[in-house]
Amino acid sequence: MITDSTSRGASPRAGASRVGRRVAAGLAGLGLLATTLVAGAGPASGSLPGRWVGTWGTALTAPSLANTGSSLNGFTDQSIRQLVRVSLGGEKVRLRITNAYGTGPLTIGHASVGLPAAPGSPTLQAGSIREVTFNGSESAVVYKGAELLTDPIDLPVSATGELAVTLYLPTATGATSWHWTARQTSYVYAGDKAETADGTGQTAAYNHFYYLAGIEVLTKTGAGTVVVLGDSISDGSGSTLGANTRWPDYLAGRITGTWPALADPGVLNVSLAGNQVTKDGLAINSPALGDSALARLDDDVFSQPGVRTVIVELGINDVHLSGFPAAQIIDGLRQLTLQAKDRGLRVVVATLGPFEGYSTWTPEKEAVRQAVNTWLRGDNGFDGLLDFDQILRDPAAPSKVLPAYDSGDHIHPNDTGAQALAAAVPLWLL
Repeated sequence: MITDSTSRGASPRAGASRVGRRVAAGLAGLGLLATTLVAGAGPASGSLPGRWVGTWGTALTAPSLANTGSSLNGFTDQSIRQLVRVSLGGEKVRLRITNAYGTGPLTIGHASVGLPAAPGSPTLQAGSIREVTFNGSESAVVYKGAELLTDPIDLPVSATGELAVTLYLPTATGATSWHWTARQTSYVYAGDKAETADGTGQTAAYNHFYYLAGIEVLTKTGAGTVVVLGDSISDGSGSTLGANTRWPDYLAGRITGTWPALADPGVLNVSLAGNQVTKDGLAINSPALGDSALARLDDDVFSQPGVRTVIVELGINDVHLSGFPAAQIIDGLRQLTLQAKDRGLRVVVATLGPFEGYSTWTPEKEAVRQAVNTWLRGDNGFDGLLDFDQILRDPAAPSKVLPAYDSGDHIHPNDTGAQALAAAVPLWLL
């Protein structure tokens, strides 16, 4: 089933999100072993109207006392240049900026989008900078708890290409809305640098995202979005900083490289390191871990533009951080599935990977992990199962990560492991 969402509520904390009308997408004759989707005959893409589809996204949280230098104190008369890699290409782009966790109004004095001169570079290609406007104005106020959608920006972007978003914050922002494990460097400058191509002279550099919740593209070929709702395994802990080697990044590359015309979806990674199915990060004095996944559904999944499929990779933190019983984790995952399917979404779940050797591992927690995985592998109404446990585990020691896939901490996959996870996703499931 393909679901189309034509709008997103202004405030990410303002109740249930709106998911648009359903579009029929019967895929008759697909066998369980199919690995590709064959597009049927249809009109040429040039005759189709463009529509807005999510191409990049992240989950933002409340600031953390552990990072008072940026997330809690915020910014004053400073610019933040954030580098992101999109999944789906398009003719135009627009940004979603959020002040979900601010303590007062957020003033955007000036903003721009440009193309990095080289991968990961804060210096921009000559002539690529486009000024961002808000209802025709150069500046805007994002009210406390609200979200702001920019005007369309005339900047064609390529699939899996990089963008640089620069936000100038002229007045004291106070507490920020941020993503604490970006695996991508954001650069901070004094003053307004929105239309400055030169990326040198930064006063700070952080491994975080700030205020930027999502990017959409206007496309005639995109067929909705796939949302990855996960924890640090999907958020990229263990992956190379700045290299875009999280497994959802590799999945986006597979989709754009092999998917037939008129059917390529965007991939939005709204995973949060440390996130749990049934417990908020604030409950363990770590708000940067986010609300529980059940509490995040409306904001981070259901309200995404064009969402059609959600991949759920969660549960290991409920095991190793909180020591919850299998029944509680299973009930939470079951509820996630029921709510997603009630909104017409396809639900693909991932088993919990091994973690013996990590500091929190115990035989008792291993038994819980195995019990949850046994349930996940059963017939529980999912549209698909990704057996990440089977992929990551060492055949000689199944409770441990295969050394070739281990980032070194015995729980998170390295780049090679992440690539193996992405390669195991049957594209027809999405």
